[in-house]
Amino acid sequence: MQGASRSSPRARQRGHRHDRDGAVIDTSARAPRCDRKVGATRRGSCSPGDASTMINGMTDARSGDETTATLPSARSKQSPVGGFGAAVRETVLVLAVALVVSLVVKTFLAQAFFIPSESMEDTLLKGDRVIVSKLTPGPFDLHRGDVIVFSDPGHWLDPTVATRRGPVGTVVADALTFVGLLPEDSDEHLIKRVVGLPGDHVVCTEARSRVSVNGVAVDESAYLKPGVAPCGKVFDVIVPADRLWVMGDNRDHSGDSRYHPDAPYGGFVPVELVTGRAVAVVWPLGRGTWLGTPTDFDSVTGVSGVS
Repeated sequence: MQGASRSSPRARQRGHRHDRDGAVIDTSARAPRCDRKVGATRRGSCSPGDASTMINGMTDARSGDETTATLPSARSKQSPVGGFGAAVRETVLVLAVALVVSLVVKTFLAQAFFIPSESMEDTLLKGDRVIVSKLTPGPFDLHRGDVIVFSDPGHWLDPTVATRRGPVGTVVADALTFVGLLPEDSDEHLIKRVVGLPGDHVVCTEARSRVSVNGVAVDESAYLKPGVAPCGKVFDVIVPADRLWVMGDNRDHSGDSRYHPDAPYGGFVPVELVTGRAVAVVWPLGRGTWLGTPTDFDSVTGVSGVS
């Protein structure tokens, strides 16, 4: 008689049972089983914490390891429509800020202009884009030799034919130009070099001679188009207060102060019409260069600048 083949009533009473090989297994250490009503158990007690453990974790009776079942979080689910809407709002905000900044820069600091003619060759070529500083004149003085952009003082420019863009294209181009994202087409502006400041005596005794400012013959060969006559024609003027005398670098093809004695202001440019000083060529990239103040007028006496 093999006593190990059957479990004794005493062993069953203590909560033991035998497996197929006759080994005794303790069943009294089982985890409490909860009824539907949380807190009530068939054996022992079951707290809300136990119920949570039973929901979120499952115990492997053979290995004793605990496997956690993670439920998907509601926060991890994001609507594609909501994400697209957020991206659109962010893009609109960035564009609005960029437009405001561009408008502020154009109004108070700098503005881009398109060169429409050959009057400033070879310093500026037709089709170049230049940046004009609006801080000169103003916080910074305007000097002889500076290249400036100014509004037409009256009848200097010939009537131009507007570029055909269509209704939508015109509105878009005007809007982008207004905020400074497109350069001005210079239909109402000119670009020339300052030769005389208020009070200066500017003289040309003959076409091929140098321009004389306050008795000093100025050597302008550093920027004049090669082969052109420095004066082009004979004149003798004294620049009035708050006025400028301007000339193009391509003297043979520049309708500047020399050719408008009968126009409003007698060929002089009011300082108040000056948009600013051209400081750099920015397009084409291969022609990018800084437009500084030349030293050719340093020996000229009189006022050194005007604000």
